Amino acid sequence: MKKLTVLKSLMIAIIAFLGFSLTSCNDDKYEPIPLTLNDVNGSYRARLVTSQGGKFNEKIIDFTAKDSIITFKDFPVKEIVKSVVKDPAKADAAIASLGKIEYKLNYSSKLNTDQNVVELTFEPKVLTLQIPVDGTVRNTIVKLVTKQKGFFVGYDWSMRFAMEAEKITVDGVELTPYETIKYEVPISIKN
Repeated sequence: MKKLTVLKSLMIAIIAFLGFSLTSCNDDKYEPIPLTLNDVNGSYRARLVTSQGGKFNEKIIDFTAKDSIITFKDFPVKEIVKSVVKDPAKADAAIASLGKIEYKLNYSSKLNTDQNVVELTFEPKVLTLQIPVDGTVRNTIVKLVTKQKGFFVGYDWSMRFAMEAEKITVDGVELTPYETIKYEVPISIKN
């Protein structure tokens, strides 16, 4: 009889403890840290997904955002060069000789306090490349566009955006046929 009473009182204590612990979770609310427009500035590490047609390529890249300019120190041009130079061996040689290509993407920012995000409206410039092929240089102009806004999210301090290489002109002639190259940054973490 004594063992049964101890067991009952132990069970009541456990149930009471669980009840108190679960009700203490009711007050847990996420209070976002208010953003400012300067919070966008900084260095980022991002997952870049490049797609053309049915082919996808993922790569980890670094970029910086400062004073309404996103700077890529090593912009990925592999798909662009392979669209211009059809021979894979010559394209790889051209990519190696180009080295690192720097690209600056201008943006304007607007604070959205309801969503706790900074909306980024991009103003891309053309990318000019001089691609060496068989001893000659092909002057290549890539028209980059953005079809949607980018976001700096206050919840996880990440930036998300996308752009497309809409048109490529080689030595003054538009490249045809051409499949659009898409550059998507689904997530980038601020360092």
